[in-house]
Amino acid sequence: MKRTLPVSELMTDRNRITEPRFFGRRKSRPLKPRQQRLMEELLPALRIAADDDAWMKAPAHLFAPPPEHMALEIGFGGGEHLARLAAQRPDWGFIGCEPFINGVAKLLSQIADAGLDNIRIWDDDARLLLPLLGSEQFDEIYLLYPDPWPKKKHRKRRFVGPETLEDIHRILKPGGRFFFASDIPDYVAWTLEHVRRHGKLMWLAERPEDWRQPWPGWQSTRYEAKALREGRTPAYLIFAKPE
Repeated sequence: MKRTLPVSELMTDRNRITEPRFFGRRKSRPLKPRQQRLMEELLPALRIAADDDAWMKAPAHLFAPPPEHMALEIGFGGGEHLARLAAQRPDWGFIGCEPFINGVAKLLSQIADAGLDNIRIWDDDARLLLPLLGSEQFDEIYLLYPDPWPKKKHRKRRFVGPETLEDIHRILKPGGRFFFASDIPDYVAWTLEHVRRHGKLMWLAERPEDWRQPWPGWQSTRYEAKALREGRTPAYLIFAKPE
């Protein structure tokens, strides 16, 4: 297994001006014995090495044989959406990004239970990964229920912004889609406004039901279930990169 470079060295190598600061939690409660074992035994086989130029230019080569279609989930939480999607599409390759250790451990349990071999994991901030990826590599990118950072002084921490949208647009294939879901109206409006300003992705909605109802094949998450229990109405946005 290739050695993963320290973030500081990696950012120097890639000529990035500044390293994004991570504000979320890395871990909460202690891992269960099985989760700890999977972190030690399974994660090294699935973890993406940041210093491997071959996969960075063409992420499909993380898999053998390389799949025709690739998807990326940014912040997969407990991994339920990613695991279900990977099980439904065994001929696709999936990359999941999640810096929260407990979330990674939960996904590893699902991978082991279902025998999934089409998922690879970036267990760090996705903002460090996106600039390293080759252009036009992904058919689909998912950002589901990201941290809303509701206070005005914290909104700059939100994942959606000019730099991340530029990276998302670049790594999508022509015709590729960016899926966004949130139960926070302000973040939905924030995302629509930033996409409008960015100007390179098309919002595919034609009528209100297009954002009020989940897209076909939607895999519900624990965050969605919590939002519905608490009376919040999620929005489901789909953007496309023009062909």
